[in-house]
Amino acid sequence: MATGHSTVTSEVVTRAGVRRASTQERPAEKPVRWAARIPLLDHGVYADGLPLHQVQYLCAKMILRPNRLRSRKSLFEFGKVLHIPAKQNGATFSVGAFKNEAIQIREVLFVDTADFRLYNNQFILRRRIRYEDGFPAEEPEIVFKFRHADVQTAAETDVRPQILGDHRVKFKCQALPLKGQLGGTRLLFSHGVQFPRSNVSENDVLSMNTLTKIFPVLERIRTDPHERITLVSNTIVEEVLQNIGTIDFGEGIRAKVNVGVWRTRGEHRPLIGEFSFQIRFEHHEDLDLDAVKRAEAFFIALQFEAQDWISLDVTKTAAVYRLGGYAPTAHE
Repeated sequence: MATGHSTVTSEVVTRAGVRRASTQERPAEKPVRWAARIPLLDHGVYADGLPLHQVQYLCAKMILRPNRLRSRKSLFEFGKVLHIPAKQNGATFSVGAFKNEAIQIREVLFVDTADFRLYNNQFILRRRIRYEDGFPAEEPEIVFKFRHADVQTAAETDVRPQILGDHRVKFKCQALPLKGQLGGTRLLFSHGVQFPRSNVSENDVLSMNTLTKIFPVLERIRTDPHERITLVSNTIVEEVLQNIGTIDFGEGIRAKVNVGVWRTRGEHRPLIGEFSFQIRFEHHEDLDLDAVKRAEAFFIALQFEAQDWISLDVTKTAAVYRLGGYAPTAHE
């Protein structure tokens, strides 16, 4: 498209080793709000020549106090809070067949260096196992993420593992309430990858030397090749998750809604709860602007309606890290 002026194009290499096009005259910054207005990425490729991953998920999350989430019934009780904000903003929330859907149970553990260097540098590494009828339903899964408030920085951080088996990338725009106050949203971009543990051939996965072979991006935070990682806060988390219904914002924009609670395994000490819904899309153009505006308005209205449930000063991951008595640098 002609712009009425010429630009000089060159190529720059970012600190992450990503090659991307650069021009002397750059467009004005785009407003950072929800998915229809997610800043478009600069064109670029990773070191192997493949293009940067694009955001394909919009996920709205709200942290809940765990004291009221004590049974399967209580998880559905939170669903009643959704009706008024949905009706006020042209959306429809329906429980439907989910009232008969079983609870999902997963075991989750986080690993990090002794000084929490992964988390302090916005990386998260965890292993999780899904249970069914009291037994593991599948093999352990490795989840590795980098999270940042800037979409370009998140995209250019290459989280792909160097393994023989397959992996799945998930690049999400996460909409969260403002820190310390109701009535707004902030965006966090989560660039992650997940794969079965069996896809890693190395045995000593608790060695930082091994981890940097699997995830080369971690080389930039490694200080000692003989360093080892350990279980964060010496805690294994039990995640209880219930799909409680579907919310429809119109124009084909629908999302499954779930409520979950994290608790310590063994003692069943409640740590934190969470409400979330997620919209998947292939391209920005797939998201109807009016429907996404309704989703944003609903999420803001819900914060006020759920103020007796909501917690604004913590995240699920931070809650686990804080159990050891040390508060790492939170970028969430």
